[in-house]
This record gives sequence, C-alpha cells and structure tokens, in this order.
Amino acid sequence: MSPTDRDTGAAAGDAGAAQDRGVAGMGALDRAAAILGAFTPAHRELTLAALVQRSGLPRSTTHRTADTMIRLGWLDKPRDRYRIGNRLFEISGLAPVRHELREAVLPYLQDLYQATRTTVQLGVLDSPRVLVVEKITGHRPMPMLSQVGGTIPAHCSGIGRAILAWSDAATVDAVIDAGLTPRTPWTITSPVGLRRELAAVPDRGWAVDREEGNTGVSCVAAPVFGPLGGVVAALSVTGPTELVRADRVGPAVRMAAAAASRAYSARR
Repeated sequence: MSPTDRDTGAAAGDAGAAQDRGVAGMGALDRAAAILGAFTPAHRELTLAALVQRSGLPRSTTHRTADTMIRLGWLDKPRDRYRIGNRLFEISGLAPVRHELREAVLPYLQDLYQATRTTVQLGVLDSPRVLVVEKITGHRPMPMLSQVGGTIPAHCSGIGRAILAWSDAATVDAVIDAGLTPRTPWTITSPVGLRRELAAVPDRGWAVDREEGNTGVSCVAAPVFGPLGGVVAALSVTGPTELVRADRVGPAVRMAAAAASRAYSARR
C-alpha cells in the first residue's frame, strides 16, 4: 500500500470514527429528530439510502431508529420508501397554532377565498421563515407555493412582512441577520430596503410581495392580532400578478384579518 493510500484510508477511518462518536453522543430523540428532519416538501418519501444521506446517520443506526419510529407510528413504510406516519399528523393537530388559531381564523379564510376566488393562506412566524398553517386553493392549485406545514422566507413573503411590520426590532433584526436571499430578480435584498418596505405597511394596513418569492406570483397579506394586541399570524391572498392587485384585494384582506383577530382574541 502506498503512503497516499494509507493516508486516504486513515482519513476515512478518522471520519468514520468521528461520525460514530457523534452518533454515540446522540440520544434516541436526537436520532429521531435527525430522521424527521430529512423529510421536506420536496422529499416526502425516502429510500433507506436517501434517509441515511439526508439524516447524516450511519446506515445501521438509521435502519434501527426508523424501525422503532414505524412501530410508534411516527414513520410509515408501505413499500420500499419511508414517509411521515399518521400519528405525527394526529399529534400536530393538538398544537395551539393548529387547533386554536386555525379554528378561529378558518371561517374568515373561507370568506376571503369566496370573495377573491384566489389562493388564501394563514401563516405564523418561525424566524427567519414563515410556517404555513392553513391554505385554501380551490380549483386553481398553485404548486409553486408551500403546502400546509411547509415554510417560506419571511423577508420576501407578504405574510412574513405583515407580521414583521408589527414585530419588535429584535425579531426584524433576526430575519435580516439570517440573510436576505434573493428568490427572484425583484426580491428586496438590502436591510434598508426591507425596513423601508415594512415601515409602509401599518399606514395602509397590508403588506405586499410583488413577485419576490415566485416570478409571476404576487401576495397581499394583513396581520392577525392576539388578545394582548401583539401580532400572532397573518393571512393572505396569493395568485397570478395580473389577478392579485393590492388596490383591489388589500381592503378585503385587511377586513378579513381584523375579523379573524377579534375571533381569535375572543377564543383566547
């Protein structure tokens, strides 16, 4: 064996040993979290090889942990691919953001959809992104938008801006510090530009995303407030730019958000 081969082998061995030490230091829940984190809206079903690669765990550990998660109902494996199990869906429905907020706001989302016939969404800030809590698309699906449970960048989404416009400085700073990554040529990527955009939101009552998250798609969003007056979420109308015009849609979005705020505050 040449010195180069010995060096390569030693490096590989060191890397494997380091990985084993890292896994040994992980608890069972850490390993389960690594496996759950491998799934995304773009990776809903994964083979064992893909699960190993995306979780960063050794193959034997991945296989053993996944088998346990299947028994618990956290994962499902109908054929040769793993996917999220129904038990996690059942548990997620108990979270306050899904049970209390969604139940209070859903009637107003439905009213807003009936008025606009365009996709409506409800989201909460999970800095630096927005978690989509509810979505109604009707007969005009928009596959480029995140599904319920998915996330979107806060800095270039109407929902994110509607929340950030009423958030404290530390929350806005955290989003900016995470990076204002461009999604389209029209995305605002400067802190000054974003702060200026947020400052204009309270006066008109709604935030706007003008093809900044997806080309050809615009969004108008307004905040939902809790019983103590703090912003807790935002709802939006999102669709093709030629259909979603802020001057026409904005007042309806603002009224729906105000009604949703009253309903949510009454429940709380």
